[in-house]
Amino acid sequence: MAPRRGLPASRRTEARTYLRDGRAPIPRSEAISRVMSSNRAVNTAPERRLRETLRASGFAKFRLHLKTVPGRPDLAFPKERLAVFVHGCFWHRCPYCRPSLPRTHLDFWTAKFEANKSRDRRKVRALRNKGWSVLTVWECQLRRDARRVTERVSKKLARLSS
Repeated sequence: MAPRRGLPASRRTEARTYLRDGRAPIPRSEAISRVMSSNRAVNTAPERRLRETLRASGFAKFRLHLKTVPGRPDLAFPKERLAVFVHGCFWHRCPYCRPSLPRTHLDFWTAKFEANKSRDRRKVRALRNKGWSVLTVWECQLRRDARRVTERVSKKLARLSS
């Protein structure tokens, strides 16, 4: 097995210590803990998929996680003032595929998902108040038809450029 890139050799083989800071309930098994802690916040598979299809279609002039814009959108087209958020269906509660809720710690997860949705709305509102257009792309849409999502972004860019 090839060594994992990005980690120093000393951290590749040692067991990982999980931080219990009270923000989340303690998982019942170590396997669940590993899965949950491996979830990424940026550069997720759906984000990478959208970037790949955009580049293949000739759209390469976007910025990633632009800090100077409210909400740090996943992709930003500063010239056209277009922000694109790529939402994971589970974490942002997709209205299309309606993922199931976790079976344990339901109170925690319900509050967590509501906070995520509230934060998403605040980000969109802040961007629109600054004169930006916002597109939300869902993980399931990218999985189903990434080219169609790319066309949606392309049409929005064309409208904003003219």
